[in-house]
Amino acid sequence: MSRIGNKLITIPAGVTVEVADGNEVTVKGPKGTLTRTFSTMMDIQVADGVVTVKRPNDAKHTKQLHGTTRALINNMVVGVSEGYAKELELVGIGFRAAVKGNKLTMQVGYSHASELDIPEGLTVTCGSATDVKVEGIDKQLVGEFAADIRAVRKPEPYKGKGIRYKGEHIRRKEGKTAGK
Repeated sequence: MSRIGNKLITIPAGVTVEVADGNEVTVKGPKGTLTRTFSTMMDIQVADGVVTVKRPNDAKHTKQLHGTTRALINNMVVGVSEGYAKELELVGIGFRAAVKGNKLTMQVGYSHASELDIPEGLTVTCGSATDVKVEGIDKQLVGEFAADIRAVRKPEPYKGKGIRYKGEHIRRKEGKTAGK
C-alpha cells in the first residue's frame, strides 16, 4: 500500500491542472506552467479541485510508480503556486559570488574564477558577496543547480571552508597535533 500515492492533492486557488491523453499533465499557475508525461499505467483524475492518482494492480513496480507519480504532480502544483528556493553560503577568506548576465561567477580559492551557466527557468541572486539564492518553479531543476554550485567547492571538514547550503551542519574533524 502506497501511503503517499493514496493522498489526495488539493489544487490551490489560481492553479489549473489538465490531464491530456497519454497521461500528459499540465499545471498552470501564477508563477508559470509545467508539463510532464507520466506512465500510462497510472490513472490520473482531476475532479472538484482534487487530483487523484490510482494504480491498476498491486505489483511492486506499479506501487513504486504510484507514489512517485503523486509526489511529482504535487511538486508541480506547489512549484507553480509558491515556487522553490535553495540558499547557499560561501565560507572562506576571499570567497565571493556574483551574477553577470546569464552566468554565476564564483571566486572560491582556485587560481581562476568558476563560472556556471544559469539554466532557463531559474533565477539566481546574490544578496551579499557570500550568499547565493536559487529560485524557480521546477523542484528538480532548483535542487540540481544548487547541487552543481555546491560541487564546485564542497565544504571540507577541517576548517569548514567551501560552499554549503544555508543551515547545513558540517561535521568537523580535529586536525593533526604536534609530536612529543
